[in-house]
Amino acid sequence: MVVGPVTFLLLAQAAPGSPAGFAPLDRLADVLPVYERLLADLAAEGVAWAQLDEPALVTDLGEAELAAVRAAYERLCAPADRPALFVASAFGGLGRALPVLAGTPVEAIGVDLVRGGLDDLAGVEALAGKTVVAGVVSGRDVWRTDRERALAALLAVRERAGHVAVGTSCSLLHVPYDLEAETGLDPELRRRLAFADQKVAEVVELAALLDSAPGAAASTASTVPAAPGRTRAHASLRTRGPAPAQAARSPYPVRAAAQAAHLRLPPLPVTTIGSFPQTGELRAAGAALAAGELGEEAYEQRVRAEIAHVVALQERLGLDVLVHGEPERNDMVQYFAEHLDGFAVTRHGWVQSYGSRCTRPPILHGDVRRPEPITVRWTAYAQSLTDKPVKGMLTGPVTIVAWSFVRDDLPLRDVVFQVADAVRAEVRDLEAAGVSVVQVDEPALRELLPLRRAGQEEYLRWAVDAYRWATSSAGDRTQIHTHLCYSDAGQILAAVDALDADVTSVESARSGARLLGEPAVKGFERGLGPGVYDIHSPRVPTAAEVGESLEAALRVLPAGRLWVNPDCGLKTRTYEQVEAALANLVEAARRLRGTAGAAGSGA
Repeated sequence: MVVGPVTFLLLAQAAPGSPAGFAPLDRLADVLPVYERLLADLAAEGVAWAQLDEPALVTDLGEAELAAVRAAYERLCAPADRPALFVASAFGGLGRALPVLAGTPVEAIGVDLVRGGLDDLAGVEALAGKTVVAGVVSGRDVWRTDRERALAALLAVRERAGHVAVGTSCSLLHVPYDLEAETGLDPELRRRLAFADQKVAEVVELAALLDSAPGAAASTASTVPAAPGRTRAHASLRTRGPAPAQAARSPYPVRAAAQAAHLRLPPLPVTTIGSFPQTGELRAAGAALAAGELGEEAYEQRVRAEIAHVVALQERLGLDVLVHGEPERNDMVQYFAEHLDGFAVTRHGWVQSYGSRCTRPPILHGDVRRPEPITVRWTAYAQSLTDKPVKGMLTGPVTIVAWSFVRDDLPLRDVVFQVADAVRAEVRDLEAAGVSVVQVDEPALRELLPLRRAGQEEYLRWAVDAYRWATSSAGDRTQIHTHLCYSDAGQILAAVDALDADVTSVESARSGARLLGEPAVKGFERGLGPGVYDIHSPRVPTAAEVGESLEAALRVLPAGRLWVNPDCGLKTRTYEQVEAALANLVEAARRLRGTAGAAGSGA
């Protein structure tokens, strides 16, 4: 199993200094011999089948990309000394790529029938000579498969394909391993769930049902018993967003003036994204609390001491807008899920997030309500320790939903607006508690963007509306921040601008300040903090390096709207690294303030 050559090149980026008009797909002829050698080596070892994953084929492909698909697989199928080729797609329908791929000599094609549909298969006569691996069991959620619906789809595929194999819609990497380990979940909820082990069993069961089914789909599907627990709770809360006027705050110039008078920040204000290092002692205390080995009072004393330490450190270093460090939080989504109705959390439901980092996505199974304030107590405590503003730290509604396993009986939009209601109430209560800066992060805004252009405008419209509703309870002098990290925000800058946050911080250091080259950045009218410290590296940037990054930003942005911040939260770094890096951020900002040509700002 290896990524296919077309996806490999479509997901690549041209190196700096590449000739004008160059695209990585231009190197297809150079890449294919490597794949040929790999396939020959596999055949020599007795491998009968090779899977090449081509998820990029479910995106909008032009003629050049479709020609590359045809050329790649005609060439890879030409040698006699190769395994049979199974080309797998995922996360959508193949669309125009399916007849092209079916027209090549590949032996098997995988189709995602959970996020895609049967329409793609209609009229593709070449499928009659292929094995179609029909992905009818979802690899992206934790709900049991509707057996009747899945079998009907399999029978429909069997009428078009030479042979049908039952499969998952994508890799099971995205779901937890085994539901049997989750003995603490509500029994009624457990009946509705299937993790990886259970999904494999569903594939086997559906294959047996397909083998025993007669040819006509209509005569068989109705006789197949439905999977248990498919019924969902009916929505009783919001099913549509507010009217635009309800979500509108005052115009930005009005807010900026009120915030400048209230916050009195210097030019190039320095802040962080939210989290400070999660030390081994903090993690051990959290684990001991969960295991019942540490009392609530003792745990809270440790959290209180950590917050006091973080606030004192930021004051000593000279940061301008502080954070409380989030020592009480296990994860930026799970923490909120644990305090909201409608969610369940697992004990052992780990899935890979990126690299070696794993998370336990919550299960959003019912209507979302906020029984009581979630973050106010600890944020207000941190604010009581300093005269400098302390940011309230919240996760945005799109990100909470994107990084959860979400109920499938409501449109995603409606679920997001339910969460936005809860976030809105939290913003209101933070402001009432005297918090003047509130950050509502949406790092998943780009992640949920539909792969095909046809659905992108609608998604961005309601995602932006949900964010604006979530932050609309803030008054003019309350400064709303948002943050996007490692998500290629340049593709959705217009939507980021439309969020109408007073300050936006984005990843920039790790990607070599590529964002600053986006034409839309120059027209950004509110505060912007392109990250100047790559927190995913243990390396500490020098003050001179930070200064160079800020000078580059100042060539694009006016000093009155430029913020100084890391790329992301500091949770994964050590205190030694963090203290040195933040000291250099403060030093670089102070050096530039005398020459920045701006009086006041920070809004």
